[in-house]
Amino acid sequence: MKLTKTITIVLASLVLAMVASAGTSHATAVAPNSAAINPNPVLYMTGTEAFSAGGKDWIRYQYDVLNKADYPAELFAAAPALPPCGANTNSSRTWVDFFDQRGKRLNGFCALGNPANLGSIWFAMEEGVIPPSYVYIEMTDRQTNTKYKSNLADTTL
Repeated sequence: MKLTKTITIVLASLVLAMVASAGTSHATAVAPNSAAINPNPVLYMTGTEAFSAGGKDWIRYQYDVLNKADYPAELFAAAPALPPCGANTNSSRTWVDFFDQRGKRLNGFCALGNPANLGSIWFAMEEGVIPPSYVYIEMTDRQTNTKYKSNLADTTL
């Protein structure tokens, strides 16, 4: 009886370990009709900054992408042949948008000139407003219509 119980516990532990490792796989996005494989961004918070604009006080939540060096520069090149970002007719090929954990868009960047600029992205909330618990970014390569979605990142340090 004791041996059966031990075997059951060992098998249950193995199944749990397999399930846990399956849930933490690292997905990569593949551009259609392209051999390029780029990783999904790894987003993390770097700090906050208070500022005033439009007669209001705001808190800027600042982020970086850990693996920004893994992205080729051409993803962020000016793309005048693609639709503009407002009046900016030379907006970048890849746009970056912040979302809360429920999918509500918080901010976006349409003119990041190179992968290094992923180190200074942010969203802002009016001072006194509680931020969402987690945020993520989506990088959209408008030339290939490929999206790269990050992990959920905390909004506190």
